[in-house]
Amino acid sequence: MKQQFPKILLLVFITGYFFSCNTVKRVADDEHLLLENTVIVNDKKNNTEIINDLLHQKPNSKLPLIGNLRLNIYNLARPNRDSIFEAWLDKKPKRRERLKKTYSQKQVNRLKEAAIGFNNWLKKTGEPPVIVNPNKTKKSAERLEAYYKAYGWFDHEVSYNIIKNKNKRASVEYKINTGKPYLIDSIYTSISSPLLDSLYRASKKESFVVKQNQYKDIDLINERKRLEQNFRNSGLYHFSQDNIEFDVIYDNQSKLVDVDVIIKNRAIRTQDTTIRKPFKIYTIRDVNITTDYTFENRGKPFQESISYSGFKLNSYNTIKYRPKALTDAIFINPGTVFKDLDRTRTFRHLNELRTFKYPDINYVENPDSTLTANIHLTPLKKFGLGFSAEASQSNIQSFGFSLNPSLLIRNIFRGAETFEVSAFGSIGASKDAANKRDQFFDINELGVDLKLTIPRLFSPFYTENIVPKYMLPSTRISLSATSQTNVGLDKQTFTGTFNYKWNPNSIATNRLDLFNVQYVRNLNIGNYFGIYQNAFSTLENIALKRYTNTPSEFISLDENGNQTLIKESADPFINLVLNDNSFEISNPTEYKTVNSIDERKKRLTENNLIFSSSYSFTQDKRQNLFDEDFSIFRFKIEAAGNLFANTSKLLGFNKNENNRYELFNVAYSQYIKTEFDYIKHWDLGRKNVLSLRGFFGIAIPYGNSSSIPFSKSFFAGGANDNRAWTAYGLGPGSSETTDEFNEANLKLAFSLEQRFNIFENLNGAVFIDLGNIWNVLDDVEDDSATFTKFSSLKDIAIGSGFGFRYDFSFFVFRFDIGFKTHDPSYRNQNRWFNDYNFANAVYNIGINYPF
Repeated sequence: MKQQFPKILLLVFITGYFFSCNTVKRVADDEHLLLENTVIVNDKKNNTEIINDLLHQKPNSKLPLIGNLRLNIYNLARPNRDSIFEAWLDKKPKRRERLKKTYSQKQVNRLKEAAIGFNNWLKKTGEPPVIVNPNKTKKSAERLEAYYKAYGWFDHEVSYNIIKNKNKRASVEYKINTGKPYLIDSIYTSISSPLLDSLYRASKKESFVVKQNQYKDIDLINERKRLEQNFRNSGLYHFSQDNIEFDVIYDNQSKLVDVDVIIKNRAIRTQDTTIRKPFKIYTIRDVNITTDYTFENRGKPFQESISYSGFKLNSYNTIKYRPKALTDAIFINPGTVFKDLDRTRTFRHLNELRTFKYPDINYVENPDSTLTANIHLTPLKKFGLGFSAEASQSNIQSFGFSLNPSLLIRNIFRGAETFEVSAFGSIGASKDAANKRDQFFDINELGVDLKLTIPRLFSPFYTENIVPKYMLPSTRISLSATSQTNVGLDKQTFTGTFNYKWNPNSIATNRLDLFNVQYVRNLNIGNYFGIYQNAFSTLENIALKRYTNTPSEFISLDENGNQTLIKESADPFINLVLNDNSFEISNPTEYKTVNSIDERKKRLTENNLIFSSSYSFTQDKRQNLFDEDFSIFRFKIEAAGNLFANTSKLLGFNKNENNRYELFNVAYSQYIKTEFDYIKHWDLGRKNVLSLRGFFGIAIPYGNSSSIPFSKSFFAGGANDNRAWTAYGLGPGSSETTDEFNEANLKLAFSLEQRFNIFENLNGAVFIDLGNIWNVLDDVEDDSATFTKFSSLKDIAIGSGFGFRYDFSFFVFRFDIGFKTHDPSYRNQNRWFNDYNFANAVYNIGINYPF
């Protein structure tokens, strides 16, 4: 690999150099290709994205190592492909006639269309050369002037210089001297009425315009928005930003600015004139709710009307909702002061019910300075059907097909609740070499999932003071069962959850699982070594080559006459070895290996009963789906088994042979688990994004458990983790494990990815993934797999690579290639770049971005 890696780099650089030689192919002799913009602010280079976005002309896009790929694709296109093709036809005598006779005129025309079409595709996919334009350069300088003026540098000076080279290339240098920034000295107010003045002073501490701060236009814009929001949330129904002005007075000698905040009275326009009157505070007089509004029903008389807590509910048919279920979702209350915020919260809460189409809320002004709020609700259909199908392939099955039908019932208990019933069924063809069944589809899985969502906290206690309704509280109760046969250990899983969710603000989400019960039952333990064949191969090697007392009845001959260990004899052989003290003394390594295989088998084949409670918090600062400058923080803590542990003696639970309490003949799990996950995106402009992810998780068994259930443990590798290793293929630590599914109870993971646009909807990425898993504070005794102290961090695995993403708008198809850069499994050797080649690379296919 050490010889191949320099060759790869050399090839890349040669390719980049080759491309760079043709960049001015389509640049005329009197033109210059823009190579670089340089912005120097106060004698220091400034290449921030804010400044670069102000420049009207930017150089052609570049890719790492490759250079101007899109420009070179564009240069491959011919300027006049139509005439060139015609000239080619007539270049040799009789070529046109010969082609007509051989292929017909129609096919010759198609050949011409194909050539022109491909040429147009090159132009569309590529990027034309950016030619230096003095007018656009001047416009960029004017944008820079406007920017620095808007941020308080009123004495700034901007100049530019176009530096032309003889090779038809040029660069532009902008020089800016900002001068001294102007500071805000005094803030005056010219407010037309005492009411406006009192409301302004009540929230003055929140003002964006602050004395001694540097003057910025954006602060005035934000202050205007803040004041409008504050006034409209204080009852001023007719107030708008048009009533706010700022008079800015500059002093060029002192470099100070005075700001006069002008707030005018309401302008009432008539046909002939405009008069101004003081604003009034409006209150809500009536709230009318139409529960089954449609465009066709408007104007018809209501069949049923109900008054409830000051609200009036109307229906063209019978009212199908409990009044409280609707009024709890409405923040516009009779007798309260008008607030814009109440209308926004009502929209949001009604949409969260998933019961109505987008609601219509309008106000009618009454003569006594009150408002009547009319809320029109159009119900969605009571029943919703869903159906999906999927074909799949994995390391377990060569082919699989699944169906997932679902039924959604809205307003099932007349309280805007939603009830979902979904089923899952799949069949597949197994890759299990130990499976002797004749049928092709020998895998099947069935499951059912029931979910009830209640749009409030379902509790016997009053919770409004703790979690107000504006936080959109909801309760979910779910039950699910799955049965998986003819694959793996054949499992049955039963799960029940009861959780609360609420949103304190637009970026935060809280979730509290009061309880989550999971029971996993293994049905086909005898197939363990048919699934975990690497473990069986290790055992077989010891039985045939290292252990001299292997009974003959444990051994058979394969079709080639070679000795093999009978799979059904694996467990008896393990017991034989573990009871042989002499073998432990003479072959301690092999004895320890057999013991480890036995312990792992017992853990993975035992039935699990998990009764846990958890709390999770998510802070997501994304503004929308297209936002690429945000952060996400997730935290979760989970505790399991404590309720059973506190009542085990009182309820008379039995202990098994391992001194663990059992419930229904299953030893319940007891542990505490926590996870921290942080994601950060930086938008670098021009479709370039730098993405970072950090993850830390630890699960500590105690009390009734000495290890973590497999379903709750951590794994490393895969398309959304360390992409240089397959899923479950990395770790723990530096152990040279042969297990098919490696897992542990401590995990560290970090990823850094640079994403960039190649052309159109095709994007590329280069990435570095770091991380590993370890065992800690459990029953694993292998030092190489255990995190003992900070020196264990030397076993961090590092993967690097590149990938491509194609954006289909509704999802992103992702293909990544990961190379093992630092492999901790090379314990006593150099760990760097041992398998850094395409033959040992891991190829990942995924949907959407990994983080």
